[in-house]
Amino acid sequence: MVELADLSQVLQEGDSDKVVELVQKALEDKIEPMEIINKGLLPAMDVIGEKFGREEIFLPELVISAQAMKAGMDILRPILTEAGEKPGAKIVMGTVQGDMHDIGKNIVGMILQGAGFEVIDLGTDVHSEKFIHALKENDVPLLGLSALLTTTMIEMKTVIDDLVREGMREKVKVIIGGAPTSQEFASEIGADGYAPDAISAKDKIKELLGS
Repeated sequence: MVELADLSQVLQEGDSDKVVELVQKALEDKIEPMEIINKGLLPAMDVIGEKFGREEIFLPELVISAQAMKAGMDILRPILTEAGEKPGAKIVMGTVQGDMHDIGKNIVGMILQGAGFEVIDLGTDVHSEKFIHALKENDVPLLGLSALLTTTMIEMKTVIDDLVREGMREKVKVIIGGAPTSQEFASEIGADGYAPDAISAKDKIKELLGS
């Protein structure tokens, strides 16, 4: 019988192959997918997040563990979907129109997937209409906007204004991030939250969604 504590440990070590092996063995042992997530995978990412916050590990280790978490979730997600269960809330995210930068956004996406969220990543240079369409089509409660250029960060306000015009603003929380952004800018454009890094983004999103 697989011990979920062992799964948690190999995830903390960032060993994707071992994570996949132990997740598959846990399923063979008839352990429920949500139990694997809640008692094996998520606790490991909580430890990783705490270590990152204390600067005991750094971004490369964080990314490796997030990739290992994603490898485990890739096995479990189809099973959960087939059973009608969802591992977490859906999130739409992307880099705003005119901006082609995606490294920070991609890291945030991996961390969020590692935390059990279903991430709908629209990529870079995303027009406001595309964000609105994705939110409507997927009935998503949260939107993450990224920008790395001071010349494109104003597009975040465009998206928020369009949410207001569409009558969607009260139903969709908006969090922003990226080098030129700040809490002050988030407040100025009417965003619900701001995150300076990937772990902060995960924690802020959980707070905004009440999870």
